[in-house]
Amino acid sequence: MMEAFRKAILQAGPPETFALKTVQEVIKPQKQTKLAQDENQLLENMLRTLLQELVSSAVQSGEEIMLYGKSIDDVDEMQGVIPRLLDVVLYLCEKEHVEGGMIFQLLEDLTEMSTMRNCKDIFRYIESKQDILGKQELFARGKLVMLRTCNQLLRRLSKANDVVFCGRILMFLARFFPLSERSAVNIKGVFNTSNETKYEKDPPEGISVDFNFYRTFWSLQEYFCNPASLSNAPLKWQKFTASLMVVLNTFDAQPLSEEEGAENNLEEEATTFNIKYLTSSKLMGLELKDPSFRRHILLQCLILFDYLKAPGKNDKDSSESMKEEINSCEDRVKKLLEVTPPKGKDFLHSIEHILDREKNWVWWKRDGCQPFEKQPIEKKTVHDGTKKRRPRWRLGNKELSQLWKWADQNPNALTDSQRVRTPTISDYWKPLAEDMDDSAGIEAEYHHKNNRVYCWKGLRFSARQDLEGFSKFTEHGIEGVVPLELLPPEVRSKFQGKPSDRSKRAKKEEMRSTSHQVEESQIATPASEIEGEGIRADAEASVAVMDTDVSTATGNNSQGGTPTPEPDEHQKQSPDTDVGQEAGQLEADAEVETGMIDGETDPEAESDHVG
Repeated sequence: MMEAFRKAILQAGPPETFALKTVQEVIKPQKQTKLAQDENQLLENMLRTLLQELVSSAVQSGEEIMLYGKSIDDVDEMQGVIPRLLDVVLYLCEKEHVEGGMIFQLLEDLTEMSTMRNCKDIFRYIESKQDILGKQELFARGKLVMLRTCNQLLRRLSKANDVVFCGRILMFLARFFPLSERSAVNIKGVFNTSNETKYEKDPPEGISVDFNFYRTFWSLQEYFCNPASLSNAPLKWQKFTASLMVVLNTFDAQPLSEEEGAENNLEEEATTFNIKYLTSSKLMGLELKDPSFRRHILLQCLILFDYLKAPGKNDKDSSESMKEEINSCEDRVKKLLEVTPPKGKDFLHSIEHILDREKNWVWWKRDGCQPFEKQPIEKKTVHDGTKKRRPRWRLGNKELSQLWKWADQNPNALTDSQRVRTPTISDYWKPLAEDMDDSAGIEAEYHHKNNRVYCWKGLRFSARQDLEGFSKFTEHGIEGVVPLELLPPEVRSKFQGKPSDRSKRAKKEEMRSTSHQVEESQIATPASEIEGEGIRADAEASVAVMDTDVSTATGNNSQGGTPTPEPDEHQKQSPDTDVGQEAGQLEADAEVETGMIDGETDPEAESDHVG
């Protein structure tokens, strides 16, 4: 059976011309176009054995794996035997003739059997087939196998010598997996504490080096490796800031000139860039003169500060003094980056832009990595062959133009009172009242009181329509504004007013209404009746005034006040005046009695009595 596949992959032409026919001849499946489970397993075992034999033959011949079997006289379009085999299997998986994860299994076996030099060519093939491998029918079956394959390659590669290849693998994974894939976002925010920076602990002999500064400088890497250790450890934070100030003061004392920045061409250094710097004490002086080295350290500081300032993470642990120190250190680091040549301002601007974008990434992770891919919109094809002209609207879009058209056709459309309906207080607060009912079982995080817009609108409605309920906001919060008739009995008792307060207000209103009725009845007395009984009215008025004075004086003495003097005789001039005085005196008596019932005194009335 393997010989049949050997002959098939050596045939010229695309795989679709012979792939399915070869499978049918070798396996003889029950169905003509799709293999069963046991048939898939049989074919996979056979292909893995064939691949192993081809790799062994390529190694024995000394040729590169991906070029094995390609003749020197072949044109450039011709492939080796192994890529040809992979293309055949990829076609069968894409057309769902065989199980979709078969191609991923062969790629994993191929990388495990190859050296790192050959793995670069294999990975180049994987990158060229990324669009086909990323299709949903294949991706769902082989995403875990591909992730395992890439991780195994990363473990085998040197992070110092194979930086570019590592970056290619990471970029492929970022494009191959969707952004909402949770396997690559580090939900818990765990730091790679195994990335330890080793440096000399004892000063070297025979070399004049500021070893204290050297040790202080490289000790910062312990904090950069694990920023979370600084969030709830004040002693560590103080030690870190002290060491950082020493380093920043040294950078300030030894500024770099434009000539030194021009000598270190960062673009040329990118080809030989290493992920970690050498930590020998002999190189300390040279590294301080390197602008890329300074930028590396200062950028680490900004990343650490950005982590500590992240909202919601360290608000409880960090104090106000710590926040101020973070802001001051951050400003100082940015100033040093700005004056570090070459193009310090442009470099700082790019870093600030990247850190701002990183905040969106952090918030997305904290929200649970919600998927945000949008389905593509189906484009409608124009059958007549002519390009359809976009319609032009009078007011910019269809909705506004239609609204304006309706207003022209119906003049009352914008003035109708039913166009905008304001809900009643009961209807508006009903959802919040249901939240307050414990029997409803609504969780606290879904309560309407957490919606600031809802509460703000409700307070505006209550201020216009229910002042009594609005006044309860200061004492009970937003739940106190809800009308009592909407609340269940067990909840209503918490927000009901005190009976003594209501009775006091009711009595006060009753006494005020009584005093107004007496005043109106006195003013409405006919003038003829007053003239017929002039002498008796004068006598009754004088007696009433004297009684009022005596009662007022008694009330003032009980409150520690001074009794008011009696009115003069010459003030009684006419019956009309007597009637006015009598009515005014009755109103004063009513107000005094009301104050005595409520247990309160009017400050203005009391001051008049004292005067």
